Amino acid sequence: MRSPALRHVLTHLITPLLMCLGMGLAYMGAFVHPEPNHLPVAVVGAGPKAKVFAQTIKDTAGDKLDVRTVPTRTEAVDLLKARTVTGAYVPSARTPELLVAGAASDMGATAVEKVFTPVAAEEGLPLKVTDVAEPVADDPTGQGLFFLLIAVSIGSYASVAALGAAGGTLPMRIRALLALGVSAVVGSIGALLAGPVFHLAHHDLAGVWGMAWLYSAGILLIGVGLHTFLKRWTTLTMMVLFVMLNFTSSGGLFRPELQNGFFGTLHAFWNGAGFVEGARSLLYFGSDGLSRNVWTLVVWLLAGLAVTAIAAAYERAKAAQAPVSAPTASVAVPESPAELAEEAEEETEETVGV
Repeated sequence: MRSPALRHVLTHLITPLLMCLGMGLAYMGAFVHPEPNHLPVAVVGAGPKAKVFAQTIKDTAGDKLDVRTVPTRTEAVDLLKARTVTGAYVPSARTPELLVAGAASDMGATAVEKVFTPVAAEEGLPLKVTDVAEPVADDPTGQGLFFLLIAVSIGSYASVAALGAAGGTLPMRIRALLALGVSAVVGSIGALLAGPVFHLAHHDLAGVWGMAWLYSAGILLIGVGLHTFLKRWTTLTMMVLFVMLNFTSSGGLFRPELQNGFFGTLHAFWNGAGFVEGARSLLYFGSDGLSRNVWTLVVWLLAGLAVTAIAAAYERAKAAQAPVSAPTASVAVPESPAELAEEAEEETEETVGV
């Protein structure tokens, strides 16, 4: 290519085009065609008749459902509140009942209703649907926590671009401290949105802030550390890790039982799932499973600390290798126009996705 200017522009178009492709693959792959994938459900009843009924449903559904039997309605409710099953069918000669937990997944509740409504209809009976864990009235679909995740995530990875582009000359320990401080602010904004502004959290707002801080701090520290090595490619990497793979596997819209195995596997350990499921545990399910989700966020925070420590060691080693002449050691050397232009390009590249 003869024109350097044209080659320069085309090179810098790589990042937004990769973002376009990645977002399309991730979001459409995760959300466009949801269907049950080993969706766990229960049939309430004891004895051979209940077992035969459950096996009939399983044989009809194939791999779409995992069906178990439980002897009592109370045990079925406990399984729903532990989020072990997505729905529980209570057979009846008059009014069969479907138990769901809407706060765990509105889409999951809808999916099991679609499964069992025809089952009741075959016997000419209306299906009664009972929600044993309803979301708050201010968040009727229970999806507000997913959008809270998006807000906190954007505040976090966008701050990485700012710290990388504007704070690159600061020592790593200062950048790491700034990352921790910014994450506290991002967590506070998240708590403000979840509490006083949109009333998603009617209690335990301090716990929501704590999880938002842990989540944000992990992202910021990972990003600040990666910037040392990736430079202008940091934002693209952050979007892959904490948007494309993160939002889609969080369970905020579709739990893993309604997704393919790839996103379902990520849900088990990705930090967005830790935040969303942890907030659900805290706000709707009596903190059941909360410790596991908090530990997920802690592990990501520790990973961020490890990345920043490696980056700090690399920067120290690189500075030690740089030759410095004695007469000019204490004099700041002005950057060349080419270096300044390169830094400006990197800043533009980093903020293109923000």
